[in-house]
Amino acid sequence: MKSSKDKYIRVLIADDHEVVRQGIKTILSDTPDLRVVAEAEDGMEVLEKIQELDVDVILLDFDMPRKSGLDTLIELKAIRPKLPVLMLSIFPEDHYGLRFLKAGASGYLGKASVSAQLVEAVRKVAQGGKFISPVLTEKLVSELNHDSEGPLHEKLTDREFQVFHCIASGKRLKAIAEELHLSINTVSTYRSRILEKMEMENNSDLIRYAIKNSIIK
Repeated sequence: MKSSKDKYIRVLIADDHEVVRQGIKTILSDTPDLRVVAEAEDGMEVLEKIQELDVDVILLDFDMPRKSGLDTLIELKAIRPKLPVLMLSIFPEDHYGLRFLKAGASGYLGKASVSAQLVEAVRKVAQGGKFISPVLTEKLVSELNHDSEGPLHEKLTDREFQVFHCIASGKRLKAIAEELHLSINTVSTYRSRILEKMEMENNSDLIRYAIKNSIIK
């Protein structure tokens, strides 16, 4: 909670690419009520810095080393449930937005839209609101009305989706297990569930699906 003396919104930027962080800082530096007070290169560093610093909004990249954006978000909400987290991603809102909103994010912003919408989004979530694009609004309405079954990958739990994304990115089971801190047997079980839920036969099918639906690039 900011004191009455504070005239700006304190922002932490988490992205493993320095050029992205600098670009975001440049956008925010032109706005007197927003100030970048910290940066992080991965999810582990985010969790460390929020223990030391008082921030009002976190800008969190979807795809980071050591700890994924989704895992980081879940842990952040457990530690600081009221801290607004705005997800940033190169991937379209219709593939990931709802999943992150359900996990506790205050908004989801595609990096292609950052320059035009970032300031508005940060201000809105800092005030306790949600930043939801028209695309996400349509998906929310559709889901509430049960008008469509939705894409196959939306049948997956958050953990299954993480494993699916890793498999589709070409990672081997051992590497996935190490990244997600799971046993290889557990990852293999998740893979079997994913194939069953998505009605597919093998990893090649998952990769083709992910490429076709722009889940990986």
